[in-house]
Amino acid sequence: MIKRTLYFGSPVHLNIRLAQLEIKFPEFEHKREKTGVFGNIGAKSIPIEDIGVVILDNSQIVITHDVLNSLLGNNVAVITCDEYHMPTGLLLPLEGNTIQTERFYCQIKATQPLRKQLWQQTVKSKILNQSAVLNKYGCDDFDKIRAMASQVKSGDIGNVEARAAVCYWRNLFGQIKGFTRDRYGTPPNNLLNYGYAILRAVVARSLVGSGLLPTLGIHHHNRYNAYCLADDIMEPYRPYVDDLVFEIVSQYSDFSVLTTELKSRLLSIPVMDVVVEGLRKPLMLGVGATTSSLYKCFSGEQRKIAYPVLT
Repeated sequence: MIKRTLYFGSPVHLNIRLAQLEIKFPEFEHKREKTGVFGNIGAKSIPIEDIGVVILDNSQIVITHDVLNSLLGNNVAVITCDEYHMPTGLLLPLEGNTIQTERFYCQIKATQPLRKQLWQQTVKSKILNQSAVLNKYGCDDFDKIRAMASQVKSGDIGNVEARAAVCYWRNLFGQIKGFTRDRYGTPPNNLLNYGYAILRAVVARSLVGSGLLPTLGIHHHNRYNAYCLADDIMEPYRPYVDDLVFEIVSQYSDFSVLTTELKSRLLSIPVMDVVVEGLRKPLMLGVGATTSSLYKCFSGEQRKIAYPVLT
């Protein structure tokens, strides 16, 4: 089942009623008091079990502790945004799998050679998908980047990922003067940042659901990063976000501000089509297949992660 992504960008009151998320809009409550009309005017209800990601993007949102408990109890990723409407926080459940301790142990005892091999697969998949994006839009050097994938060694000791990235960004957004991929750089970096934050939440949620620690990465190991593994596993999925951002840049003359319309486009990321293990499915389900295969690599059941193939 495809889980829903809910975005709240205006003041709302969120409560739990009969195992459903009840959404009330203050402006309707005010009208009800003035007119004397009673009933749940403007209120909506959504089953908690249908939700996958919730984005809170307004300082006047009121949310109860019961709502947070219910969301986390159903493995929902909750994202909070700052005054600039950029995601700053991610809330995930501590328990997401019935045999979590056993899976933690398999993950923790994974050998360094295995981690290096998994990172090699990750980088190769990312570079091939980057090449596919460039090829899709007729950009130069897509074949050069594709060839780089074969140069990736165990652990990517040659840092091919970084070399491919330089060529990739220069070609993908070469029409934008002075563009460099930088979190604090000029647009469309704002679109990329927002899209990656949504993707990261989807990946982190799936890792927890597969009984894995999103903190313990196979390559990323920043001591201050609570989602190192999520940052590892999302790499081959990043080109899907890049693809969407390229479409937005091509269709809009002004993308310097994250408008409601642009956010709406980026909120489609969890339901974008991906191909994993030869099957076409929504990205959220594809990520689930990827994280499930990652656990099997840790447990010794298989040796390859099921990453998406961008065509």
